[in-house]
Amino acid sequence: MLLTYPQVGATRDARMPDGYRHVLRDVEIGAGRDTFERAAAALLDWRMHRGAGLAVDAQGPAAPGVRVRLRIGAGPFRITAPCRVVYRIDQPDRQGFAYGTLAGHPESGEEAFVVHLTGGGRVRFRIAAFSRPASGLARLGGPLTVLAQEIATNRYVRSMRRLSGP
Repeated sequence: MLLTYPQVGATRDARMPDGYRHVLRDVEIGAGRDTFERAAAALLDWRMHRGAGLAVDAQGPAAPGVRVRLRIGAGPFRITAPCRVVYRIDQPDRQGFAYGTLAGHPESGEEAFVVHLTGGGRVRFRIAAFSRPASGLARLGGPLTVLAQEIATNRYVRSMRRLSGP
């Protein structure tokens, strides 16, 4: 299944393309190697997404090529968002991945999640995304679509803080 946007990998260095709404959140979530390891594990095995209230159907841990279907809501208000992991960061002090949208996703774009252990021992969590409406419903949603993305971003941060703590 093909991705629904051409700028694959643009979140890697936050080179966000024009013509999309951009999200960039970089927050401290704790300190120390243990916190970093817990955060990275929770991110890569989709617990961060589940902790943010999403149902996750993934082919495995986050790795290039892995497909994931995210769902939120219930009944007629259920939104399904199919994605594919486009890259993974696997370094001693940086762990994360990005996924891109597939056909059927209400948005078109990419979102990256990275946990970083700084030289000073602080653990930071960064979300970088670019998106634009891909479905009629998302286009009609206008400001509500933007609000939904802001709420999701906040839930990701809260989930990561919970999951990375002792």
